[in-house]
Order: sequence, then structure tokens, then C-alpha cells
Amino acid sequence: MELCVYLDMKSRVNLTIEESLLSEIKSYAAEKQVSISELVEDYFKQLTKPSKRPAFLDMVKNLKVPEDTDKGIDLKHKYYEDNAAKYGF
Repeated sequence: MELCVYLDMKSRVNLTIEESLLSEIKSYAAEKQVSISELVEDYFKQLTKPSKRPAFLDMVKNLKVPEDTDKGIDLKHKYYEDNAAKYGF
């Protein structure tokens, strides 16, 4: 029987950070009792995590058109007519 264990490989990364910011980061990391590497890794995980919410345009595309809608009406023209009457332009 074989047992395979896959470990996440870690790689080193060099960062160039302003001294003043680095001291703030060190203080923050010490306060939270985590390493700077953990902070950076967690931040990158958040950046690359897929969005749970669907994109707004995808939601709009999936909206159903009411069946009783007049298909011959120019909605853009109707919108401008309604706003002209409402705002007086």
C-alpha cells in the first residue's frame, strides 16, 4: 500500500517596500501574531479568489422579458420621453 502526500510548495519572493511602511507592517503583524509572509500570502489569496457573486451584466442578460411587453415599442425613445416630461427638457 502506497501513501502519497502532496504538500503545497512554497517559493521565496523578494519585495521592495518603503521603510516607513515596512515598520507599520511589522507592528501590525506582531499585533496580529502572524508573519509578514502570511499577511502577503493571505492578501494574494483574496486577490485571486474567484468572485462568488455573478457579474452584474450576466444577471441583466438572464432577466426574463415580460410576455405582455409591446415588442414594437422603442424603449430608448420612451425613456427619453418620460425623462423629458419629468425633468422638463
